[in-house]
This record gives sequence, structure tokens and C-alpha cells, in this order.
Amino acid sequence: MDVILFGPPGAGKGTQAGVVSGLLAVPHVSTGDIFRKHLKQGTALGQLARSFMDKGALVPDEVVVDIVASRLDEADAGGGALFDGFPRTVRQAELLAQRLSELGRSVDGVLNLVVADEVVVGRLSGRRTCMGCGATYHVSFNPPSTLGVCDRCGGEVVQRKDDEEETVRARIETYHRETRPVLAWLREHSAVVDINADQSIDAVEAELRAGLAAMGG
Repeated sequence: MDVILFGPPGAGKGTQAGVVSGLLAVPHVSTGDIFRKHLKQGTALGQLARSFMDKGALVPDEVVVDIVASRLDEADAGGGALFDGFPRTVRQAELLAQRLSELGRSVDGVLNLVVADEVVVGRLSGRRTCMGCGATYHVSFNPPSTLGVCDRCGGEVVQRKDDEEETVRARIETYHRETRPVLAWLREHSAVVDINADQSIDAVEAELRAGLAAMGG
């Protein structure tokens, strides 16, 4: 099956992606991971993407889709994939549908994690990260034993720039403006199952399992 995991930043996609890909027995295809791989290895696609990034320009949708689609050529993705963080524009959704069609496949369903903006702000702005080992904490739900000190390595625990409230709100605004229209397009072309992401991890996982079952997964 080819399934899209959709939702705003802070909805829990990263937490649940491994579970969903395991249930489907397909690879977790993360746009960010694939981009970093191509950039690090200096592939032709990576060099093409960097040519836009070095100029401060957005990487064109066609290039983004080429990079993501390159993952589908690998053996473990022959039976499907879980797309995470992609597509982010309607054009990317259209191009993905075309690429899958060429492989005799289609998007079998979309798992849409639904969560209120203020919940996202609370989750992300409360997040803290260790500068040493990268361990993550939360000021309310999972604080380090000693304020500002990592339990794992003793490194400094700080709030990243990306997690400052002003930045988080800007990311949410960008999501609503640019990415939410993709969901409307997907609803017209695929089965979309809305998942209440404002509950415990186990409860969200249970809804995801039910959603996959409804899709035939």
C-alpha cells in the first residue's frame, strides 16, 4: 500500500510513522531524510536541489518529486511506501499521483492527524533539546531531572530557535496557507481518514490501526 501521513508540525507524525510503516510492512519515506542523503552523497539530483538552495530559492516541485520518487526505485519500496512530510503542494500531489500511476500504483489512503493550533504551540514551544546528544525533553511532560542538564549525557538542554513560540506560530501559519490546500485535493482523489491526534500516543495508534483497517491495510 501507498499511504500518506498528513498533518501540521507537532501533530505527532514522527512519533507514529514507525508504527504505521511497520503495520503496513513498507518503508517510511521521509522527504527530509531523502533530501539529506542526496545532498550528502552529491548525486545529480542532490546537486540540482543544492543549486536552487544556494541561491535561496525554493526547490521546484518537479525536483522534489524526482528526489522522493528515487526512493521508490529501491527494492524495499516495491510493495508500497508511507510518505511523511510529502506532498506539501498540490502540484507535488499531482506529480506523485502520476509517478505512482506509471508504476501501476496509486495513493491508497491518507491518515490525517488533526490537532488544534494551540496544542501544537504548547507541544513545540515546550520542547527542549540536548546540545550534546540530541535527546529531547518537554518542560511540562518530560523535563530533565535537573533544569537545563541532559539526563543522558550531562549536556546543555536548550530551546532551539525552531521551537520558540514565535517561530512555531509562523510555521503553523505557513502550513495553513500552503499545505492545507493539499488535503482538499487529496480528499477529492483518495480515501482520507481523520485521526484525533490530541490524545495519548496509544490512543492515536489505535485510531491509526482502525484507519488502516478501513483502507484495507
